Amino acid sequence: MDLKAIPIWVCANQPCTQLDFRYLGSRRCGSGGFLKLDGENLRKWGCCGALLDQRATKPVEDEKPVDSPAENNQTQIAQFSGFHRDLNSLPKPLSATNLSSSPSDGSKVRVAYQGVPGAYSEVAALKVYPWCETVPCDQFEAAFKAVELWLVDKAVLPIENSVGGSIHRNYDLLLRHRLHIVGEVQMVVNHCLLGLRGVRKEELKRVLSHPQALDQCEMTLHKLGVVMVNADDTAGAAQIVAANGLRDTGAVASARAAKIYGLDILAEGIQDDSDNVTRFLILAREPIIPGTDKPHKTSIVFTLEEGPGVLFKALAVFALRDINLSKIESRPQRKSPLRVVDDSNKGSARYFDYLFYIDFEASMAEPRAQYALGHLQEFARFLRVLGCYPMDTTL
Repeated sequence: MDLKAIPIWVCANQPCTQLDFRYLGSRRCGSGGFLKLDGENLRKWGCCGALLDQRATKPVEDEKPVDSPAENNQTQIAQFSGFHRDLNSLPKPLSATNLSSSPSDGSKVRVAYQGVPGAYSEVAALKVYPWCETVPCDQFEAAFKAVELWLVDKAVLPIENSVGGSIHRNYDLLLRHRLHIVGEVQMVVNHCLLGLRGVRKEELKRVLSHPQALDQCEMTLHKLGVVMVNADDTAGAAQIVAANGLRDTGAVASARAAKIYGLDILAEGIQDDSDNVTRFLILAREPIIPGTDKPHKTSIVFTLEEGPGVLFKALAVFALRDINLSKIESRPQRKSPLRVVDDSNKGSARYFDYLFYIDFEASMAEPRAQYALGHLQEFARFLRVLGCYPMDTTL
């Protein structure tokens, strides 16, 4: 089967235009050619990797940037003042409404993450970029915007956890922002119980942390008989304990947070599930040139036409080409979540209208991946490639 021409959105600080897939290939698609994603073509066209069906040249409603709401409505700890000199020297988190860049001499890669110094996202950033300059952001939205505004080079943000599941907020933001997934990093989460110097864990009356971290350590904390109190994030909880000298209060956070805020590690590995792994995505303004020398993943998002078995047909395009799907996530469309369908018994019925996020194990440099996406276009009303990147197979 010949691969039909696939239009690709490209941009280089100019209004987006469509390029025909065949003109970037080493051969014409009509003779079985495939896209040649080499450095020359990407530099020439500034390809942003947004691959769309011709019937969906306008962005879906979910792509329109909107002001982000608060990340959660959990009980929050009041902000404290009186940080000592060392804590005052820490970088202040960027916010989505007040983004400012600190001076940089250009010698380091600048990487944004959500949280304050010592957050697990910062630990993940340092795992993949050991000598980077980490830049804290108060919300996920601020990290996306920091990359878009050239304040940082990359962002490292969590996308799923083996215990807590998917971080849906970041799936939504992937669609609203024109950034590209250029890598992933997997990290084992090692929750530590932290306290002031000289305090024993038996002296603690309450423990602060992010609600998810508290849930993941519930059995251990229950045995201690402490009251669990929600905070905005794990490292922020450690900061509160240190800044206010709370001897009867502990925090669940990373070992790095203990080092930064001068706290003792009272217990390590206190999570109830020992196999607690978080997967992070690395985001950048420009896509990387995919290769075939190592295992790659490609992440896409699409919506489907109505009809019986259409989702089965969409997934079959990968099975037919022996492409493994490593992740499937569905999200109702934010602006128009419901669609009307015919019901012969009672008139009209309303079903959710979904966006489907898929990770599949193949490089966009492989013909089979290109043919699969060409085939998927027959069923998709909207299709966008979020990124093609090397898989992280280490923990």
